[in-house]
Amino acid sequence: MHQDRLFIGGAWMAPGTDARIEVVSPSTETPVARVAAAAPADVDDAVAAARAAFDTGPWPRLDPGERIAAIRRLAECYGERRTEMAELITSELGAPIGFARRAQVALPWSMITAFCDLAETYPWREVRPGRYGSDLHVLREPIGVAAAVVPWNMPQFLIITKLVPALLAGCSVIVKPAPETPLNALLLAELIAEADLPPGVVSVLPGGRELSEYLVGHPGVDKVSFTGSTGAGKAVAAACATDLRRVSLELGGKSAAIVLDDADPATVATGIRSASLSNSGQICNALTRVLVPAGRADEFTDALAAEVAGLTVGDPWDDATQVGPLVAQRQQDRVREYIDVGRREGARLVVGGPDMPDGIDRGWYVRPTLFAEADNSMRIAREEIFGPVLVVIPYTDDDHAVTIANDSDYGLAGSVFTADSDRGLAVAHRIRTGTFGVNQGYTMDPFAPFGGVKNSGYGRELGREGIDGYADTKSISVAQT
Repeated sequence: MHQDRLFIGGAWMAPGTDARIEVVSPSTETPVARVAAAAPADVDDAVAAARAAFDTGPWPRLDPGERIAAIRRLAECYGERRTEMAELITSELGAPIGFARRAQVALPWSMITAFCDLAETYPWREVRPGRYGSDLHVLREPIGVAAAVVPWNMPQFLIITKLVPALLAGCSVIVKPAPETPLNALLLAELIAEADLPPGVVSVLPGGRELSEYLVGHPGVDKVSFTGSTGAGKAVAAACATDLRRVSLELGGKSAAIVLDDADPATVATGIRSASLSNSGQICNALTRVLVPAGRADEFTDALAAEVAGLTVGDPWDDATQVGPLVAQRQQDRVREYIDVGRREGARLVVGGPDMPDGIDRGWYVRPTLFAEADNSMRIAREEIFGPVLVVIPYTDDDHAVTIANDSDYGLAGSVFTADSDRGLAVAHRIRTGTFGVNQGYTMDPFAPFGGVKNSGYGRELGREGIDGYADTKSISVAQT
């Protein structure tokens, strides 16, 4: 797929420069596409179109039901091209095609409809009795122009969880995809055009970090929703603070899976494999710290080792592949360095290592890796690796496990595995994270708010709260006559 134009304000337009982004396959290390790279002048045009659409256009003034109907049209268009979308994501990200179909495409597609269902019952307008005799009309109105800045790891999921609630609220939106994965975003732009939204309501601008910085600092943007690293998120927050513009941040994680002493090792290993190593471990809410009771550490480590060693690593186009390459060589180098750090720090390497997987001589692969006998003070236990690396940490009792889980700069997700769900729920209440799972990794249920605390950011996506993030609340007091 080659695209020499940009989707600005609902129309395909020539870019402001001749700069191009070369998209490279992570599995073959060869180019697969070239697309136009947006420049600051293109951001200016997109913001101007978005401002006009919001300030004077019909979209924010429509009845919510009309916006819902338009987004349901988008869902229909999306469903017809799911296969193409999955194939593009595998081409540019290297996600195994089975995972691409299931999680990278089917999940965001279902979330479009789920958000529409939520919007059907959302309290856009309500009347409350006032304490002093007045009627109180409470309105939820669109914030304005929203910028959605997304990373490369789950591109469609992360775009949809920002774009769709913002549109349902009545905002106009500028989507800025990562330079590693622009193809799926450009296909989404085609689908948006097919859905026939009003002019100016949506723009899609591929580009690098500099473009993101220009967009989030633009005075014409009212709200920024950013997903990415904690360091970048702090810079985004600072840029928005200058003009008191709204911002929500979904940042890094170092989530803990607490395995209680009554859990079954095989069940735990299967659950953690699914919640931690999908997408080659490039998931912000992956369960990368596995806390096990010291008295049963060998049992749980052996079960995990068997699960990790049994993963099929290879060609992302093969339906049997479970783990594909990492997104880029820099990511491969980063993960390999962390594996070396773990060995130097004294953790025991059980499975994997920095070498290429057997039978693979090209592509940005890393063996799925398991460390045991680690300590929570080690870098591999404290820093987000963003690759297929798990760390087993022993604990003495439940209180010690809770202490270790909470001893992190992050607070995005976590889980507990136990034969007693009530006991697990009691543990869940004690962990300081934005999301948590009992006997599973956190499920991205579209009706449940998702987000973190501490260095994992603030604000929530999904659920009713996902729409709240793009709505201002206005109260009108009406004196009784």
